[in-house]
Order: sequence, then structure tokens, then C-alpha cells
Amino acid sequence: MWRFGCFVLIILFVVSALIGIASRGAVHFPLPLFVGAFLLFVLLAAAVQALRGVAVPVDEIIDAARRIESGDYSARIQEGGPRQLRSVARAFNSMSARLKTTDERRRDFLADVVHELRTPLSVIRAEAEAIQDGVHPADEEHLAPIIDATRSLEVLVEDLRALALTDTGSLALHREPVDPAELARDVVSQFAAQAESAGVKLTSTAPDGLSAANIDPTRMRSAVGNVVANALRHTRSGGTVVVAASQAGDRVVVEVTDSGEGIAPDLLPHVFERFVRGPGSRGSGLGLAIAHDIVVAHGGDIGVKSTVGVGTTMRIALPIAK
Repeated sequence: MWRFGCFVLIILFVVSALIGIASRGAVHFPLPLFVGAFLLFVLLAAAVQALRGVAVPVDEIIDAARRIESGDYSARIQEGGPRQLRSVARAFNSMSARLKTTDERRRDFLADVVHELRTPLSVIRAEAEAIQDGVHPADEEHLAPIIDATRSLEVLVEDLRALALTDTGSLALHREPVDPAELARDVVSQFAAQAESAGVKLTSTAPDGLSAANIDPTRMRSAVGNVVANALRHTRSGGTVVVAASQAGDRVVVEVTDSGEGIAPDLLPHVFERFVRGPGSRGSGLGLAIAHDIVVAHGGDIGVKSTVGVGTTMRIALPIAK
């Protein structure tokens, strides 16, 4: 656009010069006027050509924008021309690529949700129809699968709700000072019965004098609980799961260590992604993703170390209450 500005200034200068010449009576000399008119024509032609060079990329941007509006996120534009247009083209292509990735993730997410909903719904329908048709009696044995399936649906719905809240940034956190040792004990108490039935020893440890964590106790119990539930699912009978609270500088640390099967190296970088599950996993693939989102919403961080055949440690670091 600076070139077009220069063209306009030169045109104005030439026109002003011609007007000045005419005002001094130079109109009696046709040669200067002819030269001035010729220069004016050349400058105007150059300006038009410059505008055409700008108009063509703009047309491409408009066409690509219309394609994106219609749902075609593969639309791209050529990154050529003046520097400003190249910058616009790069920003546009980057936006288009992000929209394409987001749309693909949305489609995958919906497909996974449908899959997770289909299993318990199929169980409920099959058992209910069998009872209705008189194939099975309406006793505890045949009602139990229906109750278990409805509980699975409740957990899935609550997980999806938590994900929706974190995605929109509307996850309400009611922070208060919380003793990390008490947090660890509460989670262990919550899963004691499940650990006992699985034959897994579940314990908590914490030194004295830990600083309080600045957290929402309900949300954080849910996050740590998801990590513990995942550890119990992947620890065989006779194994151990330890929830340890400690302090590192200005952070409170909660570590969940199990003696389970470990996580495969190719799966390890993706454990906090949604619907990511290892072979034979019985979970929905949302627990660790929710734990990650809750911890990050608190201004903390969560990491994982694992060795196949040895076990896994999930480490949650949280801000200290001031």
C-alpha cells in the first residue's frame, strides 16, 4: 500500500505543477503540457496496476473465507505479494488449519461419546426387555446389570459435564486452604472398599508440617480420585497404590504411585488426552483428562512417569495457600 501512496503523491505533485504552469500563462506552450499529461497518464496506469495487484489477493481471501464459512476448512491462500499481504495470508492459513484440527477433534469426540453411551444403553435395554418378556425374573441378579449400567451413565454424564465446564473456562472453583495430608487420607478412604475387593493395598503417607494448598477441596478430591481409580484398574491383586503428600518449594505435591502394569512408551505422551485408553482398559478414557483440566484450572501441573512391568507415578503440583 505504501507504493500506492507514493503514486498518489506524485500524481498530486504533477497536477499541482501543471496548474501552476497554466496559471502563469504557460498554456501557450503545448510541449510542457503534453509531457505533463503523458506523465500523469503513466502514473495513473501504474497506480491502477498496483491496485490490481492488491485486488487479486483480496479476491482470493474472500473466496477462501466463503469456503470456510461453508465448512471447507481445507481452504488456503497463496502467501505472496507485498509483506502486509503475506502476513495476512499466513494468519489466514494458520486460522484455517486450527479450525480444521478443531473440527476433526470435535467429530472424534462425538464419535467416542456415542460409543461410550452405546454400551451401557445396550445392557439396560437387553436386560429390561428380557425381564419384560419373562425370560428373566425381576430379581436382584438380573436387575444388578441395569443398575450398574445406569451408574456408568451417571459417571460418564458427570465427566462430560466437567469437561464442558473446563473447555468454556466456567469451572467454578471455591478455593480454601486444605491440608494435603487430609486430602490424601480422604481419597484413600473413598476408594478403600474398591481397593479391598480388588486385593490391592491402598495407603497414604505425608510428613508433618505441610503447608496448606489453595484449592477447591471437592474438585481436587475428584481429580486425585480419578488418578487413584485409574491406578487401581491397572494394578493386579496383591499390588500396592500409595497416595503421598509432600512439599516442594512453593508447591504442594500429591503423588499416586502404583505397582501396576505400567504404561507403554507410545501411549505415555497421550495419557491426559480424552478417550485415550490402553489395551484392555475398562475405563472411559476421560478420568485422567478431567484430572489434568482440574489441576491446570487451579494453576497447578500434572505429570507422569511409568515403566512397563514396574508401575506408574502420577505427580500433581498445586499452589500453596498464602
